[in-house]
Amino acid sequence: MALIVQKYGGTSVANIEKIENVAKKIIKTKEAGNEVIVVVSAMAGETDRLIHLAHHAADPPDPREFDSLISTGEQVTITLLSIVLNRLGHAAKSFLGFQVRVLTDDAFNKARILNVDETIMRDELKKGTIVVVAGFQGIDANNNITTLGRGGSDTSAVALAATLKADVCDIYTDVDGVYTADPNICSHARRLDKITYDEMLEMARAGAKVLQPRSVELAKKYNVPLYVKSTFKDEGGTLVTKEDKEMENEVVSGVSYDKDQAKITIVHVPDRPGVAAQLFSPLAENNIVLDMIIQNASMDGYTDLTFTVSRKEIRQAHKLIEEAARKVGADKVEVDENVSKVSIIGVGMISHSGVAAKMFETLAKEGINILMISTSEIKISCVIQSKYTELAVSVLHDVFCMPKES
Repeated sequence: MALIVQKYGGTSVANIEKIENVAKKIIKTKEAGNEVIVVVSAMAGETDRLIHLAHHAADPPDPREFDSLISTGEQVTITLLSIVLNRLGHAAKSFLGFQVRVLTDDAFNKARILNVDETIMRDELKKGTIVVVAGFQGIDANNNITTLGRGGSDTSAVALAATLKADVCDIYTDVDGVYTADPNICSHARRLDKITYDEMLEMARAGAKVLQPRSVELAKKYNVPLYVKSTFKDEGGTLVTKEDKEMENEVVSGVSYDKDQAKITIVHVPDRPGVAAQLFSPLAENNIVLDMIIQNASMDGYTDLTFTVSRKEIRQAHKLIEEAARKVGADKVEVDENVSKVSIIGVGMISHSGVAAKMFETLAKEGINILMISTSEIKISCVIQSKYTELAVSVLHDVFCMPKES
């Protein structure tokens, strides 16, 4: 008997008909002799509706009350799914995050999971119950409802799988796996049979929407096998797992892009110890995550600092940086929201040279100027003007991911 955690996204539970389809998949897994924990998101579009209501009531809304509101979407789906499962003859119980004690920190709207109490879930599994848990949410030490940020149900599912030592965590979505690029941009994008944790993590951080980055971090840390599958067809799927020698044969596994980017440049910053800390500490204190950071060469004791943040946080980040820049004596702050990030990812880069040069040459041939560059062992990212995003992804995929003619 295996213990399987299944997660279903918003498009998978968008209406009663789709919830019934999900219930049949769960029953099939249960009848194969497995114990099943199910994590579900809110119905497609419901969280956006709640966010809109909150911002209509107050802009910005109180963070605590905001989380309390937007966490309600999952309560609808877990109860409807449990009702359907019970109607079909399989005992099921629904639980909100606080009921199974998903303990988080107090960073509203982007909380991190600290601990999960497995007691209630273990007790229900022993009774043969299908346990249906609300994703995306938890509770802090002061009993405040918290949410985990966009895609947080992925993280919820992996956290439960890690806590319960599940045999596998299946992530069901509207695509049948992880592709070499967005199929909506690249018609020749290929589905990958398997991908390493590190590659998937870099893809997620680079903008791929298949999995939330923190879910992949957790899966890697606790060695949870992840299987990305389609809710709507049985074939296909991509296994996210540990690296093996065969995976190194592919230099680049995929091309990702992220349009949720904004660039901030602090001009003429005094180049002395401690200034960077003074500039970026206010952002850290407000839980604003920085992506790429570049410092220019110092000239006459001054330098420029450029970094990127999520476009959704640009207003707050700009306000904080304006104040910090004034305190350190910088000249001005410039903001550019018309940028995006394109990245190539692959574990094979570790042992192959010339990949960066080839990427830069490919973009140059299309007249695409590179505004920022960031690299890791297995990823190269470039910030470019957003109007060139689709073109950049397409040409990079043609160069790096298309099968070579023999």
